[in-house]
Amino acid sequence: MSKLGLALGGGGARGISHIGVLKVLEEEKIKITSITGCSMGAVVGGLYAYFGSSGQVEDFVLQAINDPKFKLLDISTFNKASVKPDKNYFYGIINYIGEKLNAIKSLGRLSYFEDDILNEIFNMIPDVPVESLGVKFSAIATDLISGEEINLTRGSLRTILKASSAIPGIFPPVEFENKLLVDGSASESVPVAKVKEIGADRVLAVDVSSELNPMNFAKNLIDILYRTEDISSYHLSHLRLKEADLIIGLMLNSYSGPILKKLRK
Repeated sequence: MSKLGLALGGGGARGISHIGVLKVLEEEKIKITSITGCSMGAVVGGLYAYFGSSGQVEDFVLQAINDPKFKLLDISTFNKASVKPDKNYFYGIINYIGEKLNAIKSLGRLSYFEDDILNEIFNMIPDVPVESLGVKFSAIATDLISGEEINLTRGSLRTILKASSAIPGIFPPVEFENKLLVDGSASESVPVAKVKEIGADRVLAVDVSSELNPMNFAKNLIDILYRTEDISSYHLSHLRLKEADLIIGLMLNSYSGPILKKLRK
């Protein structure tokens, strides 16, 4: 019997749509044996491996979003950049910092937010060993010291999710086993190969990244930097996705029928 693994990609707030994919898989009684996530994909995947229920993951995320500690981050401000579809999540982050006068203070620190604020948010995550979860789980992070992408397969679920979603410059790097870890999206997009490392022989990849739309001529060097990052992320995603057996994009309804038929085989 084949072992189906999920590779859940990063994509900021768009990553919440992974919950919808998990709901459909549950409804169709399609068994998942392993999950590897990146950034928000790691958060959703890790919570699912812990709870074993998409409904409980959804309830947890909604509760976290409405928690006063989470609201301190003012994450909703990131959405202001969404009016420009060719700009990705990191464009929103930069705009967010630019709108805050005290961002200048962060130039002397490793991140915009301090450890204590981030710890309050991630203390909501269960502090349990990932080795004890009902579904095999791992998360991708990037080691700033070596430059390598790291597949985190053991240790505290809370620490691993914190490392995989530590957006560079926004959240502080996480020290873990002589490594300095930040968001997995810095080196990985959709971790297809990594979920195979933990036992999957068939992989369903869920890509929530934005499309690479044509842009007008760049007005300044900032536009060039943003566009370059967009292009590299886009091509990295497509390179990784070639290794997947099946792929789901953001328009889930367009893909669910044929994918579910193949998964049942």
